[in-house]
Amino acid sequence: MNLQAVLEGLLFVVGDEGLTLDQICDVLEVDKEIAKDLLMGLKQTYEDDNRGIRISFLGDAFKLTTKVEHRPYYEKLMDNPETNTLSEQALEVLAIVAYNQPITRVEVDSIRGVNSSYAIRKLVAKGLLKEAGKSDMPGRPNLYKTTSEFLDYFGLATINDLPKMESKDLSAKEADLFTSIYKEENN
Repeated sequence: MNLQAVLEGLLFVVGDEGLTLDQICDVLEVDKEIAKDLLMGLKQTYEDDNRGIRISFLGDAFKLTTKVEHRPYYEKLMDNPETNTLSEQALEVLAIVAYNQPITRVEVDSIRGVNSSYAIRKLVAKGLLKEAGKSDMPGRPNLYKTTSEFLDYFGLATINDLPKMESKDLSAKEADLFTSIYKEENN
């Protein structure tokens, strides 16, 4: 198996959280020297002018990032009204972050039941979400919260202007759905 290709996939999957050298060693089951060689080989591949991404070491993690020299094109894409609409998935992620901020991507994933990496990256790029520090959870994942651009986009003065969440009390019949008349017997 080509470990360099596996590493590339791992860096893509974790998105903006990146991977530490120790995480790479653990997942690929290699020592630090081999992990460094894999990273350097992949980094050299991305240095080619025919590539649009690169490997960056930011904070304490290796991440796939775009090349700085291509920035005007990325800005043009983000300013294009056709690409500046929010998908249903993006709106769902925004709502989860807005009501639970600060929150990690993993927590958003847990609430949605699907991976939210792409949606979060897109919302950060649009300026609607931003990193708000690191969680105390293992791996110290990024915390996300909404920005002032988020407030402007939705016409809110403060985050407190969000509609209140209604708590729905279960009727007795609905509550019965969650309880069972059958009891487990201890043998």
